Amino acid sequence: MEPLKNNSLREFAIAVGLALIATLAFYFSIKPVHAVFDYTAQVASALLDRHLGLQSRPISQLNEWVPLEGRYYSVFPLGAVLSVVPIAMLQKAGWIHAFPARVVAALIAGGCVFFFFRLSSLEGKSLSRRILLALFPIFATWFWCNVGFGGAWQLALGFALLGEVGALYFTLIRPYPLLAGPFFALAFGNRTELIVTLPVYLYILSGPLARDDRPLKARISQWLRQNWRGLTDFLLAPVALGILTAAYNLARFDSFFDFGYTRIPNVLHEPWYKHGLFSLHAIRWNVQKMLFEGYKERSTFPYLRPDPFGCSIFLSSPFLFLLFRQGGKYKRVCWIVIAMLTFVLWIHGNPGGWQFSYRYAIILLPWMFLLLVGNGPAKISLIEASLFAVSVTINAIATWQFLWTSDIRP
Repeated sequence: MEPLKNNSLREFAIAVGLALIATLAFYFSIKPVHAVFDYTAQVASALLDRHLGLQSRPISQLNEWVPLEGRYYSVFPLGAVLSVVPIAMLQKAGWIHAFPARVVAALIAGGCVFFFFRLSSLEGKSLSRRILLALFPIFATWFWCNVGFGGAWQLALGFALLGEVGALYFTLIRPYPLLAGPFFALAFGNRTELIVTLPVYLYILSGPLARDDRPLKARISQWLRQNWRGLTDFLLAPVALGILTAAYNLARFDSFFDFGYTRIPNVLHEPWYKHGLFSLHAIRWNVQKMLFEGYKERSTFPYLRPDPFGCSIFLSSPFLFLLFRQGGKYKRVCWIVIAMLTFVLWIHGNPGGWQFSYRYAIILLPWMFLLLVGNGPAKISLIEASLFAVSVTINAIATWQFLWTSDIRP
């Protein structure tokens, strides 16, 4: 028992150390140029004053408010607002003043690295490969630049990723439904489309139905009797957040399911929403931006310029080409989840606006990570090291171009 305990402490210490390094690296490498777009922070502050929206007109830059009966409401889901309530409480106490977008983004990055490293123990790989994989989603993908913007939209994606990877850790590595549930609530509370992954978490926690000759009803009944406690513990936080979100929407817009996005002045007059917020017509444009959009040439370093409204995730992170290797315990589940979420993202009218690569695909990273953990060798291969280095370089340059220079502007 003593060696196991020591190994567990060593694992935890490495995860914490890696998270701290990632937090500092992320903090000093980003410049939150969109911190002014602090929609969720302003609503969180209003909630502490017992208001559901702002009492006065916001600054003109913040144009995604819904004016209604003399008040201004945010279209962000309640979960995204609750995520920053602790920051609003510190502001109310006078400990901080402006919303600390840079600190929040860095803490999200560090938290993700902690859980990614812990998740990497699934397949018993070498320590060096586990460290590489833990850093990959944060510094070798579009997460770095996009969350580094520090706006409410980008931080919501960061919180969603943290919720996903935390829920997976407390589902796969250390099954603890009472903690997995709140992390899942954090995920879908910030990105509502993640609710479609709920059955996957429940399946992993409780296992499949028994395969025998009994009627389906009998097998389901036995499955529920065996797993009711874990399922109940997991669902407590998500169900509570779902009920609160419905009440929040009802109080503002007289509908449980109205988040207010279509109420933003003139939003439905924008050309990409001519078929509605969600439409099959949007798939072609989203596919182009996510998979095939390239870079543009320029005469000065770095000689290539990404399209500021989206470019291929494979060009922004060549490490992803390794997704298509054979092997991996959770290969089937991961591809199913990636397919479901990608379809939901593709039918959204707008591919993401101002961004590096395809920012919405941040929510796919935990499932891509699981594929990469399972389908590679025990030790880092030369091709993995090379693709990782290239991917980090690409995203470091993009972060510099978007956040620290005037090279790329609307």
